[in-house]
Amino acid sequence: TGGHTTEILRLLSCLSESYSPRHYVLADSDKMSEAKIRSFEQKRAETFSKSQFTLDRIPRSREVRQSWISSVVTTLFSILYSLPLTYKRKPDLILCNGPGTCVPVCLSAFLLGLLRIKRTIIVYVESICRVETLSLSGKILYYFSDYFIVQWPDLKKKYPKSVYLGRIV
Repeated sequence: TGGHTTEILRLLSCLSESYSPRHYVLADSDKMSEAKIRSFEQKRAETFSKSQFTLDRIPRSREVRQSWISSVVTTLFSILYSLPLTYKRKPDLILCNGPGTCVPVCLSAFLLGLLRIKRTIIVYVESICRVETLSLSGKILYYFSDYFIVQWPDLKKKYPKSVYLGRIV
């Protein structure tokens, strides 16, 4: 919601029209991001006439200040909800940047790869605001992503698998 959406849309604005269709996955309680995405896609369609996108919603895996125990249950529910969606979309690439919604989607895609149904490349971009430590999503997806991008050199030192590209958003 909000900041994460702004960051991912900045990243997407750099992509060519070959990255189409784009499938956005939002938390079912996220109202702000849909408007931002629709506005972004409307502007993109002015440049790329064949631009296509979809919006899908999944249950939020974790609310702010939700207890750790109950967030395990809600995240498992979100993963179960994400599996048929990921199977239906069969993405070639997942580009995500931190909100908890990305964890169930990425884990679903990872599972489909393990089952040899569909191999998806997972690219995780840690938020620009994460200077010294990873977000919870980052701590989880560090082990499941194909490319883990950080935007601060101190994080690269702490997490050797990561790729430091400087500020990209």
